[in-house]
Amino acid sequence: MSTEIRGDAGYSDHGLGRAAVERWRTTAEVLAEVRRRPGLTRVELARDLTLASASATEITGRLRELGWIAEQRAPSVGRGRPTTVVTVAPDGPVVVAVDIRYEDWRAALARLDGVPIAVRTGRHAHRDPDTVVDTLRGVVAEMVRDSPGPVAGAGIAVAATVVDDHLTQDADQGWTPLDPHRIVDGAPLPLVVGNDATLAGVAEVRDGAAAGAGTALFLTVEVGIGGALVVGGRPQSGAHGAAGEYGHLPFGDPGLRCPCGARGCWNLEVDGRALARRMGEPAPAAPYSHAAAVVARAASGDAVAREAVGHVATRLARGVAGLVNAHDPDVTVLGGLGPVLRAAATREFDEAYADGLMAFRRDNPPPVRDAAHGPDAALRGAIAVALDDATSATGLARLAER
Repeated sequence: MSTEIRGDAGYSDHGLGRAAVERWRTTAEVLAEVRRRPGLTRVELARDLTLASASATEITGRLRELGWIAEQRAPSVGRGRPTTVVTVAPDGPVVVAVDIRYEDWRAALARLDGVPIAVRTGRHAHRDPDTVVDTLRGVVAEMVRDSPGPVAGAGIAVAATVVDDHLTQDADQGWTPLDPHRIVDGAPLPLVVGNDATLAGVAEVRDGAAAGAGTALFLTVEVGIGGALVVGGRPQSGAHGAAGEYGHLPFGDPGLRCPCGARGCWNLEVDGRALARRMGEPAPAAPYSHAAAVVARAASGDAVAREAVGHVATRLARGVAGLVNAHDPDVTVLGGLGPVLRAAATREFDEAYADGLMAFRRDNPPPVRDAAHGPDAALRGAIAVALDDATSATGLARLAER
């Protein structure tokens, strides 16, 4: 796989045999190049991957048989043998992706180009794990049944800590007993599971606000704050896949105990709970929606809301600066409520960010950009890693067996 996301698929040969998988290695490299640079001709693929013309013809033929690609004749330019342009097959394999968020969920299919299609959304009627799983199992089963092409795999983004492909600590979400594997057990499909913030960071680096960055820091404010450090297109996942829990850095008040069990977590300073506490209001049941409402009140002239938003934006910016000092990224991308908080208190954010940077960075500070994919970021990231697996050598061998 091309990310460090862990999952069912991509880390063993699944009984296919190592030799069977290795036979697909070059084919997987060709398909990865087609994903990365759509519209290449077969001649360009052969040249850029240093393949013999006969090998390129054989491999593209193999990919046509599996349904991943289509070819159409390229316009003739000068003399020479005509070639073809490699495109995404309109009725080829797809992956299914689900983004399970604190208050709602999103699901979609996607072809090789990674663009979500057949998008479905809903709010959690109840947040107990069995109800959530049962609802989403039914949604996935319907999407697989109605898919325009064979379903080659699945990706699930979850708003929780993911260790070795399983949810281990809910922190603030309430998902610990939720088993994402049960969502696809009716299919069944090869599955990749990841933290939602990590997967959103993957999407922003692949084709979003951090596209082309060698080292990118992604941070998203939802219920607390999470993110990922993405280096060379790969999220740095740590020893067990749980890296990126930035909300549990001790950037907050040590007098406050976080639901994760630690004291002074940054989470408690930057979301709807922090705004409510600053305004002397009870903790909200829906922190994300509450934060959006407070920002709207601030914009309408509510002085108490304005002060609270400025305070939270300052806390957010100081933490961003600290992480920039630690990680040295080319760019930082803010998702979720991050852009909203920054736009609502631009002066406070900018001053706190500059003051928190080491002096040598201030003349040319790494830019802080708004996320490009908005609420679709984690869903797009889940699609990306599901496609990474389905188009890997293992995934291709698996599809050929089917």
